[in-house]
Amino acid sequence: MGRLFIESVSGKKIFKCKSCKVDSASHQDIVSKEFQGRFGKAYLFKNVVNISLGPTEERHLLSGLHIVNDIYCSSCQQILGWRYEKAYEEREKYKEGLYILERERLLKDDR
Repeated sequence: MGRLFIESVSGKKIFKCKSCKVDSASHQDIVSKEFQGRFGKAYLFKNVVNISLGPTEERHLLSGLHIVNDIYCSSCQQILGWRYEKAYEEREKYKEGLYILERERLLKDDR
């Protein structure tokens, strides 16, 4: 197995994987804090790092039917949230290509 490439995030507030403390996203990339995940509060991000994508699947969420991929920490494989691949409803299309990170699975690091 090769070496694991870990990307660092710049900024004053960084979100990290709660399990292994690897950078996941910058506070400045938050699109919305008004989302609900499997484990409670979740944030919608435009950019995340150090993740791997799970298989594509259709999922019924609170906002309707979407095609999503679960996202995992590339360091420890902890599930962190999901990526919106496709939204069927027009009013939900803005989510396509964006990421949900579950607050329960993150640590906030104020640098």
